Amino acid sequence: MPISERLSLLGSGVFARNDSRKAAYVARLNQEAAGAGAPLPPLLDLSLGSTDLPPPPAAISAMATALQRPDSAAYCLHAATLPFREAAAAWAERRFGVAVDPEREVLLLVGSQEGTAHLPLAVLNPGDQALLLDPYYPSHRGGLHLASANPVFLPLDPARDWRPDPEQLSSSQWQALKLMVLGFPHNPTATTGAQDWLDPFVDRALRHDIVLAHDNPYVDLALEGEAPALLRHPGWRSCGIEFFSLSKSWCLGGYRLAFAIGAEWLITALRQLKGVVDFNQSLALQAGAIAALEQEPHWPERLRTVYRERRDRMATALEAAGWPVRRPSMALYLWLALPPAARPRSWDSETFGAALLEATGVALTPGNGFGAAGEGWLRLALVHPSEELEAGAARIGAWLRQL
Repeated sequence: MPISERLSLLGSGVFARNDSRKAAYVARLNQEAAGAGAPLPPLLDLSLGSTDLPPPPAAISAMATALQRPDSAAYCLHAATLPFREAAAAWAERRFGVAVDPEREVLLLVGSQEGTAHLPLAVLNPGDQALLLDPYYPSHRGGLHLASANPVFLPLDPARDWRPDPEQLSSSQWQALKLMVLGFPHNPTATTGAQDWLDPFVDRALRHDIVLAHDNPYVDLALEGEAPALLRHPGWRSCGIEFFSLSKSWCLGGYRLAFAIGAEWLITALRQLKGVVDFNQSLALQAGAIAALEQEPHWPERLRTVYRERRDRMATALEAAGWPVRRPSMALYLWLALPPAARPRSWDSETFGAALLEATGVALTPGNGFGAAGEGWLRLALVHPSEELEAGAARIGAWLRQL
């Protein structure tokens, strides 16, 4: 049966490939438990930014209460999301000092990935050009392929601390762009960035009539400095849309609760697209999100304390194991260059990650899944207690010494 060329461009995705390898490892563990093989260490999955930390109790309590109402099982169309949009607008005013219209400038999303993947369909025509950072988050490029658009990559240089340089593009390239997709704090490099990293791109967007999408799910998880935000630039209502999520800062990843704030015409376009693609989350889930935003505004501060300790202890443990670490300025991840022990074997990031999992049971995400500039790197998610992370580092160190 035929499939689209678009699907072949999307590929399998690094998370799907990793999932298959983890499943194979777990199958070996089960065989071992049945007495059919040599003992294996348990799987330590550090490949996904899915935290082990709990959501705010107020959010869970609000969801549980709302689930008792009959309307929690009903379809939810846009009009019914107004209480959530009002809570999101109030959060934005507290967080950034910007008054936002909940009716015209806010949109509930089924996770921020849904928004970043669907936006190109709403604003681009086939063949249009769009700027991506490299490394990039996979859904950013996936959205361009869905829209049959052409990505233009802006490589991030570790020698510049991953700071993007708009001067890398020629005048003709800027003239051809229709969309920019940025995101700081940055995934996967775990770099916070700064406002003066983002503002020049907003200025270019205004000058060249380019839509600027800023993916900002980590805005409250900067361990050093203050995270940049599109909403801090006075021109955001003319050219921009910013994506926020409760997945990271309020530990609600599996509930798929996020929102966009942006120029009215962009919110309207994305809302129109969503109107023919999906409905919204249950009102019960929205009640939990409202409680998180209104009753637990300081929850991210608690998380930062935990992640800072995990970052420092895991970095120290890996360095002791022979794997140099560049301490990141954003919570949740370490972005690791291939260790010296791997270089004589000429392994790429995916081959190394697969060998590491096979030998130690520790799963990381190969950097090649985040673009060409991610090759030679791996992403480690700090999603287990420090003691488990250090035990994983010990396994890694023992294996590296054997190479």
